[in-house]
Amino acid sequence: MRPPFEPRREEIEEIVALAAEAARAYQAVVDDVPTRRPNAEAVSRSFRRSLPESGIGAAATMRELLAGVDATVATSGPRCYHFVIGGSTPAAFGADWMATAWDQIAYAWVTSPLACDLELISLAWLRELFGLPAGWHGVMTTGATMANFVGLASARQWWGERHGFDAAEQGLAGAPPMPLLTSGHIHGSAVKCLALLGLGRASVRRLTSDAVGTLDLAKLEEALRSLDGAPAVVLATVGEPNAGACDPVEAIADLTERYGAWLHVDGAFGLFARLAPRSAHLAAGVERAQSVCVDGHKWLNVPYDCGFGFVADGALLGRAFRYSGEYLPDPDDPRPNFGTIGPESSRRARAFAVWATLRAYGRDGHRAMVERHLDLGARLARLVDAAPDLELLAPVPLSVVCFRANPGGLDETALDALNTRLGEALLADGRFYAGLTTYAGKVALRPALVNWRTREEDVDAFVATVRELAAAVASEPVASA
Repeated sequence: MRPPFEPRREEIEEIVALAAEAARAYQAVVDDVPTRRPNAEAVSRSFRRSLPESGIGAAATMRELLAGVDATVATSGPRCYHFVIGGSTPAAFGADWMATAWDQIAYAWVTSPLACDLELISLAWLRELFGLPAGWHGVMTTGATMANFVGLASARQWWGERHGFDAAEQGLAGAPPMPLLTSGHIHGSAVKCLALLGLGRASVRRLTSDAVGTLDLAKLEEALRSLDGAPAVVLATVGEPNAGACDPVEAIADLTERYGAWLHVDGAFGLFARLAPRSAHLAAGVERAQSVCVDGHKWLNVPYDCGFGFVADGALLGRAFRYSGEYLPDPDDPRPNFGTIGPESSRRARAFAVWATLRAYGRDGHRAMVERHLDLGARLARLVDAAPDLELLAPVPLSVVCFRANPGGLDETALDALNTRLGEALLADGRFYAGLTTYAGKVALRPALVNWRTREEDVDAFVATVRELAAAVASEPVASA
């Protein structure tokens, strides 16, 4: 009987060679492959089996994994417009490889001086990039969900202290509800964070003036006034995912300052509007907030997963996330200790990719990328407007284009059914990816263009593909209920 397979140093060289060659081959074709291949489901299902009693070794396992490439989705390619997904710039791609090769732990300075110092440097560069105050503090997270968590946990801590108790230490038992005032643009991830923080999804109060969630400033002021000085949290969204709309942060900040409320800004992808002169006004006033969240794996184009939470009063981070143990570094160590100012203790060295892309391309390169995507969004909107069988449903302030197929002669119920089938057909077709949403009660597509690889020809081909599939779907008989 042969001995069981255990990890061996001799395996490393072949594994590195296999990974490097596969990555090189993938990067060479990702511009042109379908976003999802027709055999993806079958290939994925082929991996389903019971835990093997005996292993097959690293190289054979790697080859088996690489044979599953057809079951991946080309989210890093130029034709994936679902959700809001960036790619990985060459610099970020290479640096992220080293995060795995070096296997650094970005918990505290003692676990990786380089990872922690590059996180500090990257966060400082990001504050400069976004025009945020230099005195703000930040922490890297898995994405905007946990970056929202960082901001809202800090807001909860502030709110509790205003009421005379320590929310992180004592909990919320017996406390009054924390008012959370916002528009209809609030993202589900922020609502999820409220549940995780024990504040409850039902604490959200949406103050809207129309069917698409536009904030009613008069209602917001009345709600703040009615609290009679009691603390409240206001959440503003910069770049909502259906059409890229932005809450009026400057006007909201006027009110939160007047009434002593906390302002949290969810700028998951819309905060990048501040990089381009033509869109900067959409995120004006963010620097007056108390906390801000933004994603890295969207418009910054670093690999999943990556986000940033910024808070004006860094001491709140320490009080909200403080923890200690006899074997852990002292939370008061003057050297970086990110595990004590954010939700994660086991932290990957995300800063390698962030630092690398900022170092490689600088402010100018990232501004140019944002401006190019704004151009692509405008181009897509023009193509939709020019097509007699498509209908643009919303303005395009950023690079999310909300539209639907509308060949004419159909009522709203039939149009919703047509576009639902179109969305399903688009994903099944696989050449492009774009998701469905409901905008002002209408089923629509909402492609989001934030990948550095996306070109004009990709946008043109996307519109042609949508029109082709819409015509095919419209010609199909609809099964009766």
